[in-house]
Amino acid sequence: MKLIIIVIEDDDTPALIRKLTEQGYRSTKLASTGGFLLQGNTTLLVGVEDEHVDPVLDIIRQTCVRRKKLLPHVASEIPTAINLPVEVEVGGAIVFVVDVQQFHEM
Repeated sequence: MKLIIIVIEDDDTPALIRKLTEQGYRSTKLASTGGFLLQGNTTLLVGVEDEHVDPVLDIIRQTCVRRKKLLPHVASEIPTAINLPVEVEVGGAIVFVVDVQQFHEM
């Protein structure tokens, strides 16, 4: 058995949970905060048998794609009078797959 830990942007969460549920995978949602832009992230925990890891990874790849986003202003070390929008890359996913020694549903 494996535990898949998925860290994604909040915007991708509803679609990913819906697609996982449609395929019969249950998940536990945890709120988290990202380090770079300090924006909301979601951490999902999905427990699956070993043979289901690749199908879950495929769902994540199809749902959580990287994209460009304009941020109104990002603080910089050089103060300026003009605050121009900054284009950053968002989305995607950070995924950890770990072995589960024991699993109990009570």
